[in-house]
Amino acid sequence: MFPLPGVFLFPHQVLPLNIFEERYRTMVADLLDGPGRLVIAAPVLGASAAPGETPDVIPVAGLGEILRHEKHDDGRYTIWVLGLSRVHIEEVACESPYRQVECLPFLETAVPDDEAQELTKELRDAATEQLKEPLPLPDSTPPGLLADLLMQTLQASRLLIERAFVEPDVLTRAHLALDEAHRRSHLNEDGSIEPDDESEDFSPGDSTDSDQDDVDEHDA
Repeated sequence: MFPLPGVFLFPHQVLPLNIFEERYRTMVADLLDGPGRLVIAAPVLGASAAPGETPDVIPVAGLGEILRHEKHDDGRYTIWVLGLSRVHIEEVACESPYRQVECLPFLETAVPDDEAQELTKELRDAATEQLKEPLPLPDSTPPGLLADLLMQTLQASRLLIERAFVEPDVLTRAHLALDEAHRRSHLNEDGSIEPDDESEDFSPGDSTDSDQDDVDEHDA
């Protein structure tokens, strides 16, 4: 498991990571000797841990696979991770310098058939508006994938992204993204956005995660 504050690996997303901390260099080397799969997990917002301990992580995480890697002369790695699926995770005891988890299926509730076509159109239109160009995706793209894509384009608050990421009901997840897109399309006269009641500014550098020293592009 790779804990990254405020980072959520969505299915089909490609996430670049710079790996410089020794224990995560070891993790990448171990992964490259196997199937190359890892879990990206976000520590619980505001979680803290005593020195030498590790903070709790959100129990829904992103399972990913290393698509490409580069090893640098100083021992650092740059890796590109492809999101495969959401998973429930349970931490297991291990002797490795990095944390390990067991992955369990994340079961989703599909959109009712009588709502899927209209919802798909709304999601596609909203994502197209955000990207300022038509989506290069086939008409058969499922609404769950479109909802995830739309959420990633919105630069939403950390709390809202987390709500959408852990939500198993695709219809609810889609409406979270659509509501945020609608809110952002109605700016104040000064160009600011009306704050969301649950909005909370968060940046990776705000974390107190003792299991993660630095995050950049993202760095670890």
